[in-house]
Amino acid sequence: MPNKEKWPWAWPVLIAGPCSAESRNQVMETAKAIKALNIPRLKIFRAGIWKPRTRPNTFEGIGVEGLSWLSEVKSETGLLVATEVANSKHVEQALKYGIDILWIGARTTSGPFAVQEIADALSGTNIPVLVKNPVGPDLATWIGAIERLTHVGLTQVAAIHRGFTHLGGITYRNDPVWKMAIDLKSKMPDLPIICDPSHIAGKRNLIAQVCQKALDIDLDGLMIETHLDPDHALSDSEQQITPHTLKDLINNLSFKKELGGDAHFSAELDQLRAQIDRLDRELIECLSMRQKIVEKIGQQKKLKNITALQKSRMMELMKERIDLAKKLGLSEEYIEDIFQSIHAESVRLQTEIMKK
Repeated sequence: MPNKEKWPWAWPVLIAGPCSAESRNQVMETAKAIKALNIPRLKIFRAGIWKPRTRPNTFEGIGVEGLSWLSEVKSETGLLVATEVANSKHVEQALKYGIDILWIGARTTSGPFAVQEIADALSGTNIPVLVKNPVGPDLATWIGAIERLTHVGLTQVAAIHRGFTHLGGITYRNDPVWKMAIDLKSKMPDLPIICDPSHIAGKRNLIAQVCQKALDIDLDGLMIETHLDPDHALSDSEQQITPHTLKDLINNLSFKKELGGDAHFSAELDQLRAQIDRLDRELIECLSMRQKIVEKIGQQKKLKNITALQKSRMMELMKERIDLAKKLGLSEEYIEDIFQSIHAESVRLQTEIMKK
């Protein structure tokens, strides 16, 4: 399984570079400008060589020619270089040109056959691979893509949180659904998770706030699209920033430090965590008692041939719980998520009882 100690850099890491490699001059000059920023955490230069686009007749990347430009960046600046791959042919060509890091895009992650093809092509190597979340908020598909890579022996695998496609109505280009990244971290605690604030934000003036949010929830790095002339970029121009802006942005971020040697602080933190542990145990005990009551309700409904789900009861319950939560200063969304899960489990239990 992935392990942060096996990586050739310290966390959190910063990755920067243009959305697409457009010309040798654009790639080289951008890389030199990024290197000149002299930011210790910034170790990796990124550029898309093959660009999966929604519609044809748009710029779909420079192709293999761009790999030689990335090789030149590596030799001239000392930066590690990264690019996206979508099939086994891309993998073969990237390895041939000495690309240091590969990433799998959201569209590719959404297709298990495509991920398996890439995994098979990488078998026997140990190149670092970053896996973007799938297009839709599907945690199982994201984890499955990561597992396909680790199952062929890759140990340097990380995730990239780039947000999820939505139907409109939010500030960002892609919905962050931060809970999904937190859930992934909970299920795979040794897996590094990097945030792609450029794709989440969609607009350069929103990138900084997304970066800070990612760091605040303890994600392990940032991949920020950086271009010498963003307004004239051939792809995703609105979400790219200049190297100068990148430096200002990073200098204004608050990187959380590891727990230090303050014994008094550590003792206080331990006491608060002990209280949390006790409350969590009480919550689990309460849920267990609730489940026993739900099972009795299911048995009664079975005797009377009543359906497991009563929508009016559910809506009434949800309104009461949310109203109480508001009075106690709790988030409506937070409580709604909890009780949606509790109610779904109640319906499942009652349905199982009725089948017997």
